[in-house]
Amino acid sequence: MARRSSLRTRLLRWALVYLVVVTAAVVLGGEVVNEHAERQVWRSLMRSDLQHFVERRQADPRYNWIDDPAEHMYFLQTDAHVPADLAALKPGLHDDFVIDGVKHVVLVDDTALGRLALALDLTRFEGVEGWVTVSTLSTATVAITVFGLLMAWGLGLAVRPLSTMAGEIAGLQPDASNARIRVADDASEELRVIGQAFNDYLERNARFVERERAFIDSASHELRTPVAVIAGANELALEQPGLPAAARQPLLRVRRTARNVEQLISLLLVLAKDPSRLARSADVVSLEDLLPEVVNDHRHLTEGRDLELVLAPLPECVIRAPLAIVQAAIGNLLRNAVENSDRGRIEVGLEPDATVVIRDPGHGMSPEEISAVYGRLARGGGSRDGGGIGLDLIARLCEHLGWQLRIESDPGRGTVARLSFAPAQTP
Repeated sequence: MARRSSLRTRLLRWALVYLVVVTAAVVLGGEVVNEHAERQVWRSLMRSDLQHFVERRQADPRYNWIDDPAEHMYFLQTDAHVPADLAALKPGLHDDFVIDGVKHVVLVDDTALGRLALALDLTRFEGVEGWVTVSTLSTATVAITVFGLLMAWGLGLAVRPLSTMAGEIAGLQPDASNARIRVADDASEELRVIGQAFNDYLERNARFVERERAFIDSASHELRTPVAVIAGANELALEQPGLPAAARQPLLRVRRTARNVEQLISLLLVLAKDPSRLARSADVVSLEDLLPEVVNDHRHLTEGRDLELVLAPLPECVIRAPLAIVQAAIGNLLRNAVENSDRGRIEVGLEPDATVVIRDPGHGMSPEEISAVYGRLARGGGSRDGGGIGLDLIARLCEHLGWQLRIESDPGRGTVARLSFAPAQTP
């Protein structure tokens, strides 16, 4: 993902763009005005010289124009040595006209002496004009650089309170009920409004979290107590001698349901806690020891079916996670495998990277059906028809704890479920 630029950088970038555009407009405007003024000056000076010559010639027919290195007079109608392109010029001022390879500005006018042309050599003036242009561009570049540095410094001071506030927000701890941000003394009025609004939100959110935490604690206690009573009474009933078979099956179902409810309560409590707090209070779980227990607890689901639960060789693998939640997650996937298979072997394996693999011989799913399953999980719409806590809560649990759940399947070839846990840190 591309790194986003800071507010200071964005403001500075647009300020520099604005400064460059304005400077370019001023320089170009100055060039246009300079060209226009230059033409007016040439027109006025050369017309004055031309009129002065005509008046002197009319007063003294013997008066002649004396050419100098910069200015030449041409009698276009009587001079046989006038260049053809010069003789073809119409009355008016003609800039950048080339005579003998040199640029001139030429003024052509119809006078009492006929059509005259006065040509002024621009070589000397172009050197001065080039120096002025270079000086102007150099000055503009220096000005843009200086103003850019000043703007960068000023914008740094302006957005520093905002950066400080952002740092304080990033450092807030979710479990701190009295967390607040401090607004710098030199902050703008807008930042003060934002800071006050954010602190008000933190206060309301803290009250909401406290109410939710109190509700979860109370609900978990109120639910655990009757579930424990039901489970205890159920165990006593199952231990009674001479218990009829017809009564044993419902009691076994009550025991399984009580365990499912206990797992559901534990999962909801996990989802209500911050993952960092869970990591500090997690259990050290040996998966190679836990998987046989989970498989044995679910063998009763294969009764009446031509199914066999098989454990693959298990490598040593230790993770840190809530034990009850790991049991619930693996048990739910195993239960789904049993419920979606008619006959064959369901193999439970463990990979060294803390990935539990469950392969079932069920009907399998097409890519479209797998996509639909992931879509339901993403929307929290999984099914609990088969009992347990459901794939939807397992998916939320994986997202909450950083686990990964992957389902691979081919129609007619069964399904492979992979549940990856984070391995324990070695001391």
